[in-house]
Amino acid sequence: MELKKAPDIRARSFDFAVNVVRFCQKLDAKPGVGRILSRQLLRSGTSVGANVEEAQAAQSTADFVSKCSISLKKARESNYWLRLLEASGQYINDDLKPLAREADELSRIIGTIIVRTKNRRKDQ
Repeated sequence: MELKKAPDIRARSFDFAVNVVRFCQKLDAKPGVGRILSRQLLRSGTSVGANVEEAQAAQSTADFVSKCSISLKKARESNYWLRLLEASGQYINDDLKPLAREADELSRIIGTIIVRTKNRRKDQ
């Protein structure tokens, strides 16, 4: 699966959520522990974008950083579930690695947003 990279964090995290939903649908079609793990991934993977979206309506800089921090945690958690799925042999194909790479990239981008926002707040 080739992942498209949207230009901004809102679109990119939304696209990530869509790809997680599609991936989890495939996992859910099979019985076993992969189905259970897919539910964990579905929760965390869709939460990344939901919290990025909430951050856009933050009431303060602190609220913005808080929402972005939750999004960062969820991106990292998504990466964890993807690594666990791969390591446990629950799902090995071309779909998993691009998702894991995107979860990692989203984590890095959101982390940078948090740091820059905090630094900007200190400078004021």
